[in-house]
Amino acid sequence: MLSSVESVIMEEPESIDESVAIGYPTGRPIADRALRIGRDAHLRSGTVVYVGTTIGRGLQTGHNVVIREENSIGDNVGIWSNSVIDYGCRIGNNVKIHSNVYVAQFTTIEDDAFLAPGVTIANDMRPLCAECTHAGGPTIKRGARIGVNVTILPGVTVGEYALVGAGSVVTKDVPPHAVVYGNPAQVHTTVDQIDCPLHEGIKAYVDGRKNDCAANN
Repeated sequence: MLSSVESVIMEEPESIDESVAIGYPTGRPIADRALRIGRDAHLRSGTVVYVGTTIGRGLQTGHNVVIREENSIGDNVGIWSNSVIDYGCRIGNNVKIHSNVYVAQFTTIEDDAFLAPGVTIANDMRPLCAECTHAGGPTIKRGARIGVNVTILPGVTVGEYALVGAGSVVTKDVPPHAVVYGNPAQVHTTVDQIDCPLHEGIKAYVDGRKNDCAANN
């Protein structure tokens, strides 16, 4: 494990592999350079966590994960291999971010959200305009599910418990509980109308949340 000379406040971890960098310095001027990581973190090889970020309990990373500065990350968050959390993001509790995901600056991801492999989040409406990035990244609301290789454009809000189909390009707000897909993504139904593929006559979701299909069969 490599630690910088910056201030690192880390509670007892579960495990930290070799070649993990904790407290990596940033070239950006930030007010608070302390890195705070809660207990039971499991950081796998190649993970880099910058200064100036606050992380709750139970963080798990895959290999080669980068977490930049000025992020606020909640409890029990998983960020899998080759994913990048750019600076200034707000990520809630129990969020799962799969492999090869890019989370752009100033994105908000609320509790219980899920991002599948290859999701790309943008925050710049005018490429190469540094000021434009401060307009803000998307907001992914509580429990929303984002499918494989989805692109989400700046300023978009994906509503609570919504489902975005694989390969979609999200250019406008997604209503709560909606199922959207396509380029551009369009509303096709609601999550509560999706049938469980394993249990005939049972819906996969109830009030937006995963149904316990086996118990109801």
